[in-house]
Amino acid sequence: MSMPLLQRGTSGGGGARVSDNLRDSQMKDKTTTTNVRFPFAFLFTNDKADDPYTPRNKQKFMLLFLKTTLALVVLLALAGSFWWTVSIISTTSSSSSTGHVYHRNSYRRLQEQLVSDLLDIGDIFVGPTRWKELEYCGVESESYVPCFNVSESYDRFCGSRQGCLVSPPVDYKVPLRWPTGKDVIWFRNVKITADEVLTSGSINKRMMMLDDDQVSFRSASPMFDEIEDYSHQIAQMIGIKNDNFIEAGVRTILDIGCGYGSFGAHLLSKQLLTMCIANYEASGSQVQLTLERGLPAMIASFVSKQLPYPSLSFDMLHCSSCGIDWDHKEGLLLVEIDRVLKPGGYFVWTSPLTNARSKDDLKRWNFVRGFAESICWTLLSQQDKTVVWKKTTKTKCYSSRKPGVGPSVCSKGHEAESPYYKPLQMCLGGTRSKRWIPIESRTRWPSRSNMNRTELSLYGLHQEEVGEDAENWKVTVREYWSLLSPLIFSDHPKRPGDEDPSPPYNMVRNVLDMNAQFGGLNSALLEAKKTVWVMNVVPTAAGPNHLPMILDRGFVGVLHDWCEAFPSYPRTYDLVHADNLLSLQTSQHRSSCSLLNIFTEIDRLLRPEGWVIIRDTAQLVETARALTTQLKWEARVIEVESSSEHRLLICQKPFTKRLSI
Repeated sequence: MSMPLLQRGTSGGGGARVSDNLRDSQMKDKTTTTNVRFPFAFLFTNDKADDPYTPRNKQKFMLLFLKTTLALVVLLALAGSFWWTVSIISTTSSSSSTGHVYHRNSYRRLQEQLVSDLLDIGDIFVGPTRWKELEYCGVESESYVPCFNVSESYDRFCGSRQGCLVSPPVDYKVPLRWPTGKDVIWFRNVKITADEVLTSGSINKRMMMLDDDQVSFRSASPMFDEIEDYSHQIAQMIGIKNDNFIEAGVRTILDIGCGYGSFGAHLLSKQLLTMCIANYEASGSQVQLTLERGLPAMIASFVSKQLPYPSLSFDMLHCSSCGIDWDHKEGLLLVEIDRVLKPGGYFVWTSPLTNARSKDDLKRWNFVRGFAESICWTLLSQQDKTVVWKKTTKTKCYSSRKPGVGPSVCSKGHEAESPYYKPLQMCLGGTRSKRWIPIESRTRWPSRSNMNRTELSLYGLHQEEVGEDAENWKVTVREYWSLLSPLIFSDHPKRPGDEDPSPPYNMVRNVLDMNAQFGGLNSALLEAKKTVWVMNVVPTAAGPNHLPMILDRGFVGVLHDWCEAFPSYPRTYDLVHADNLLSLQTSQHRSSCSLLNIFTEIDRLLRPEGWVIIRDTAQLVETARALTTQLKWEARVIEVESSSEHRLLICQKPFTKRLSI
């Protein structure tokens, strides 16, 4: 297939190749919808002529004559072009394109250039009426997180949001390429003090070293790696040979209070996917630093609300000096992590409390150990400060307990498979689910990502439906990459302060899929061997909830309402993808939730020079393109050949810097 062309849609712009300079080609795209939809408005100006013989009115008459003549020429040109196009199509119908999207022929490029020229003529006569651009927030908002900045407690509270764009720090730099970027970040990109770096010495944070303007998470010596030894210790305690967690049924891990993500970074090399969660922190944030390394993380607290994950979501839960008092609230927090842990899954806890010596500490440790036994956890091993429990694989364990021992099983009326920040419940969830399958009995990774007919039936899905979706995404991912690659590699925009920056390599480390559906994009990226991970988001808006299936496939994801802010720090993702999200959101008719609010949130989550791909109806894509002007994005509409009703909108967030004072 020949190199695809980026076509400017109704927003204007010539049929330039994707390798053309994006910034130059987009200057024409930022015209208003008035000019785009009605390029001949200049022909209908109302000039009053009091005296037809004055020089001024003669000039107006001549101008009107020229305009009328131009209109006739335009109409004749369009009619001729239409007749020519029909004749070509009729003679070439037998040689239609084999591509799925974005096929371009010579006659079409000529048509596009003609329309582009006409639109530009309209702009020259009328002049652009631009949408008002949003202002940048103050310097205090560089790490602004709505729903968490508003409260001093760890609880989430979503009120009104700022109507401005969050700008990066003064000395912000684009993150380093992977794999280097997993272990080295720019010090000024995150909100952390030198003292916080130097005093972080726990094993879950790993040794951090500050070197000029970089923070390194590497071990002090390549011959001794604390995280590697710690991982090996856990494998031995479980009884796993050769540290092969995959063979033990482990693929996804929830790391509670993850430090700075070093445990997850190490496990990623073993094909294990670790989601880091921690409370919101104004400075020295565990989540922010983990995300800056390009690793999976999100803000989450279960002080009083359930986590936004379905029951039976993760194969392993890990807590190393995570700061959670598991003995508080009569074991309520242990009940919540039992809810999200799969049958046969493991809970790994590293804490000085496990080696208690004082009377008070012994009392706390005995409570945790006894409560774990009461909810049918088996203590596998204890070494030094680390303890490993295994959740039961048999639901009859709960009914065989003595009366009054441990919390009861949730009733049908009190259990939601996918709660969205509901209050914590003192009952054991997930025990009635069809998904109650021990991790040892599940298909091993990576075959686990492609479910068979029997597995899909648990979610009420047919193999043909999911298979067709998977094939479509494989084609779509190839086309996405063919569109983005020339833009990223060939004509990378100049960054402020740089002389001649070299094109980046593999800068897409993570993707935020705002409407993940079956997780097809995630699966297609893996099959294409792209070194990215995907945050699969299932909107709470109307529609089927496929998040349980996504997580059971071995991916990570979360339930979220896009009328609220996403629980993450600014500048988190390299690529944001939204397939039919705008249609889904507008169908809800929620007056308090505008598309501009959603796009402002996307801008907050997207790193400078990051990309946005939106696929939706032509009308909504055109509306979205107009909004990108307010966000200062560079945008281009692309036609989808397989659908006359849908369009693609490819956007890039510019690299803007706040001037230091």
